[in-house]
This record gives sequence, structure tokens and C-alpha cells, in this order.
Amino acid sequence: MESSYIKQYPELMSGKKVMYVHGFMSSAQSGTVAMLRELLPKAHVFAEDMPIHPQEALELLKDLCKQHQPDLIIGTSMGGMYTEMLTGYDRIVVNPAFQMGETMHEHGMMGKQTFLNPRKDGETDIIVTKSLVNEYKDITQLCFQQVTPEEQKRVYGLFGDKDPVVHTFDLFNEHYPNAIHFHGAHQLTNKVAFHYLIPVIRWIDDRQQGRERPIVYIDYHILHDRFGKATSSMHKAYEMLIEHYDVYIVTDAPTNDSEYITAVQQWVEDYLSAPAFNRIVFSNQKQLLYGDYFITTDNESNFMGTTLQYGSDEFKTWEELIVFFDRLGGQ
Repeated sequence: MESSYIKQYPELMSGKKVMYVHGFMSSAQSGTVAMLRELLPKAHVFAEDMPIHPQEALELLKDLCKQHQPDLIIGTSMGGMYTEMLTGYDRIVVNPAFQMGETMHEHGMMGKQTFLNPRKDGETDIIVTKSLVNEYKDITQLCFQQVTPEEQKRVYGLFGDKDPVVHTFDLFNEHYPNAIHFHGAHQLTNKVAFHYLIPVIRWIDDRQQGRERPIVYIDYHILHDRFGKATSSMHKAYEMLIEHYDVYIVTDAPTNDSEYITAVQQWVEDYLSAPAFNRIVFSNQKQLLYGDYFITTDNESNFMGTTLQYGSDEFKTWEELIVFFDRLGGQ
């Protein structure tokens, strides 16, 4: 885990229980646990060392769920594989190793392996045998066995677009609709957690609390310049807005131009990624949009909320918009 300053989010999961399930050859002493505790200072983040034998690990996790009744379970890699099986709870799986046996074989995890973090039992290394690999192949057969419409709403999958180890996006997407790419590799780093994991936690926390945030629409065309690059300070403004508002990207809905729709979706995924998942609105009748604010270059006089005209004397740049929303304090 890289060391860097992490912004804290005391309002997220406040007073709630968050269980973390670590990856293969890691432990509850993983730096990820410390990171989550720093990010969510008012949540009770807990984790336990997973037994090396998968059936024992799954039984332990089920017991922990019964004992603690976590409000959210976050699992990474092998832990993501287990987390998917823990039905009845809100869950986030990050680069889940749904084909764990094959992954162990393909990435040279056979033979003597050293644990990456200290464990309560004091063990420092183990011998991974073919028999153990087969145990993992067997346990992965339990994945996706209890997928219901209700479970589909409760599980989010985050998949790094540069992950060199696990490639299970398509497999997850066959069973769950909330399959989301993020810019990153296999490890859940501070940067990934800050930019991509926290927004998903916010969605879950809002749903659990019945919290409705004010809605902000942003015209797609003001997000980038004529060369297709993100405009100056746009990312800073977007990160600030999604902390307090439900933000949607709005653009035209061309009747016979599917290439435009694809291009917009690709741009949003490239530049905004996970926080903008399912938040693109294609509409030719913007006066029908229901929301609180609309940031656009046009004067949308028929918009039912407040129009903020980007490029005007009042809002020449994103910096002026940042100041405006900062003064509102989330209202």
C-alpha cells in the first residue's frame, strides 16, 4: 500500500459495520484495512485472517456475518470471490478472483508462498499444493448460485482496466448489472479507493439511509474542449460535486447516430470512470429534466431548477462554479 494523505469521509457509513475480506496470502493486518479505517473514521471496519483452506474460510465468513450483521462487505481479489457468496448483505467486490484455482495455476502460486502481512496464528509461509488448488477450483463452483433480482441490486463489482492478474468483468456482468470499470490495476490503492470505491460506498450508504441528494445536471459539451480533452479544473469540480450531489451528464439524443452515443459513453468512462456509472442522460427535451441545477452554456429558461451558464461573466471557468457550490454547502 502506497503511503499518501487520504481524505476522510466521516459522514459515510457513520455508526455502521464494514467487513473487509482480504486476498490470497494476505491477512487482516493488510494496509487496506488501515486505509478503510482512515477513509471511514466513524464506521466500524473489521477483518479476520482467512483460513488457507477455502471451505473453512467460507464457513468463518458466514459465522462473522451472523455475529456482526455487517452493513457493507468489501472483498478484494480472492476476498471478492468469497464476498459474492455472502448473500443478504450489501457488497462490493474489487477485482474478484472468481476463477481462483485457474488464477493460482496461471500466476505461479504453487509451492512455497510467503504471507504478505502478519497473521494472528504466526504463520509466515505455506506450501501450495495441487490438492489445495483443486479446493479453490471446487469452491468457485459456488459463485453465482444465489443470484436473485434483490441480490443484483446489492452487489457492485469494480474491475481495474489494467489488472494483470484477474479478468472476470464479463463473468460478473453475466449475473450482475453493476459491473464497473475503473482506472487501475489489481491492488486496491489509496487512489483507487478515493476516486472509485468511495463513490460506490456513497451510493450504498445513501440507499440505506433513504438519503436523496440534490440533483446536478452537467452538459456533456462543457466537460471537454474541441480536441476532446477534459477542460481545466473539470475533474476538481466533478469530485467536489459528487460528494454532495447526485450528478448526471446530459447530452443530445441523436436519432440515427449510434456512433455518437458510443463516443459519449466511452469519453465518460475514460475521463470520469466509475463515479459516472449509469449517469448519462440522452435527451432532446431538456426542459423535461427534473433536478436542482443545470450547468450548461445555454440559457435553459424552461429548466425547472437553477441554470448556471458556463462561460458567462459569473461562471467563466470551473473555479467559479466550485466557489458557488462550496458556498451552498450541499444545498
